[in-house]
Amino acid sequence: MSKLGKIRLLALGLIRDSEYAKRTQSERIFVSQGYDSLKQESYYRALGGGVDFGETSQAALKREFQEEIQADLTNINYLGCIESIFICNGKQGHEIIQLYECDFVDSKFYQLESLIFSESKNHQHKALWVDISEFKSGKLRLVPEDFFAYL
Repeated sequence: MSKLGKIRLLALGLIRDSEYAKRTQSERIFVSQGYDSLKQESYYRALGGGVDFGETSQAALKREFQEEIQADLTNINYLGCIESIFICNGKQGHEIIQLYECDFVDSKFYQLESLIFSESKNHQHKALWVDISEFKSGKLRLVPEDFFAYL
């Protein structure tokens, strides 16, 4: 079966910055920035990644954060399941997302504006804090759209 015909199971983490919310009366979340070269637009998504066969989605969430940005998570709570069917870079994708709310163990991650991480040898990503108002106003694109139900 080709990759186009495959459904991916993902575990993603919704991380809010409660201290920022206290200071600004607004909320910000930690997201990864992606780019669709055909649509020539950026999009943003919660961090996480694929669930391996025989692995729970919560274990995958912890593993992905450790592999991608060397971060440990705490206060992990299951929020729900999102199904996402989309087109990115001209290819159809289909994902089942197990969404968790969680916090960073190390407070240094809340002090960062952004960081660069590599998922593979030649594919770098940027993770950053974004004020939720940027998504709600439509200025920035948060995917999948069903994610808004959890904000």
